[in-house]
Amino acid sequence: MAKVTGLDGIVAAETDISLVDGEKGHLVYRGYWAKELAISKEYEEAAYLLWFGSLPNQEQLEAFTSNLQMNRVLPDFIRNLLDALPASMPVMNVLQTAVAAMSDDFPSWPPQVEQAVSLTALLPTLIAYWHRKQSGLPCIAPDKSLGHTANFLYMLSGTLPNPAHVKALNAYLILGMEHGMNASTFASRVVLATQSDMASAVSAAIGAMKGPLHGGAPSEVIAMLDAIGTKDNAEAWIRQVLERGEKLMGFGHRVYKTRDPRAEALRQVTEALSGNDPWFDLAVHTEKIAIQLLEEYKPGRRLYTNVEFFAASIMRAIALPTSLFTPAFTAARIVGWTAHILEQAEINRIFRPQSIYTGPMPEQP
Repeated sequence: MAKVTGLDGIVAAETDISLVDGEKGHLVYRGYWAKELAISKEYEEAAYLLWFGSLPNQEQLEAFTSNLQMNRVLPDFIRNLLDALPASMPVMNVLQTAVAAMSDDFPSWPPQVEQAVSLTALLPTLIAYWHRKQSGLPCIAPDKSLGHTANFLYMLSGTLPNPAHVKALNAYLILGMEHGMNASTFASRVVLATQSDMASAVSAAIGAMKGPLHGGAPSEVIAMLDAIGTKDNAEAWIRQVLERGEKLMGFGHRVYKTRDPRAEALRQVTEALSGNDPWFDLAVHTEKIAIQLLEEYKPGRRLYTNVEFFAASIMRAIALPTSLFTPAFTAARIVGWTAHILEQAEINRIFRPQSIYTGPMPEQP
């Protein structure tokens, strides 16, 4: 039996949800370029597309948005659970615990799209509630007049967000919604395939996401931008890094061997907003200089900007603490997880991979 460590290259499912083609730089959601959705659509429209297979008309969008808004409020038993948890508990552990506790509210099989809506609406409230509790601040109730992204920022800060920040974070959340059969998505499908419930499958996905090899935050890119500080310093700083033979954070990707389509979309958004925020100005300028110098110092290496570079500039611009980077990514990816969970239920077959025994054998009787 051939050994494939980590299941690299093994096809585990057929899906209509998304296409990730690293060689061509393609990311497709249900027949639409993800980068175009990120630039032109709202979070609610992209979520609807992934769950229902088509973009909503105006009437469908209004009803769907209202449904999301109504599901934002924490149930009393979840609030009581949160208040009983140690205040030092990391946000991702809190999310995993709270989502697992939702299992009793959901019928075990089959999963329903309404459950996906409920969990997706609830995650930003959970994140904001725990963040403000840990910060010693009063919790902010959801504002039903705000869209999903704007409400998330409002619950974190307690003030109405800058529209430029809303647009940028909206694009990031759409691009983070789905990315094929990654570790957390696979975990969710494996759990659901046992005919477990959606909350348990999402809780498993969160457990995978909190591992630093999967949901690691772009904090190193922020540290780089902080160190550069101003546009005038960018070229000298980057040259010093490259001349020392060190890695330039935010460039190169394991999957994408050409331009990362998510980075392309976020570049367009940040360029359009660059006059509205100094961090967007710095990020756009730094990326331009970095690409030029990487070609000079490492010609032919195909080291393009990855999504973490512009994600870092967005997180820095909206003043999101580093402890919330992976939770924010989770608030985006839950749409893809639940879309895969619903798809798995339609064609369900339990996963039963094989392993190769490498231990000792007993003596023959």
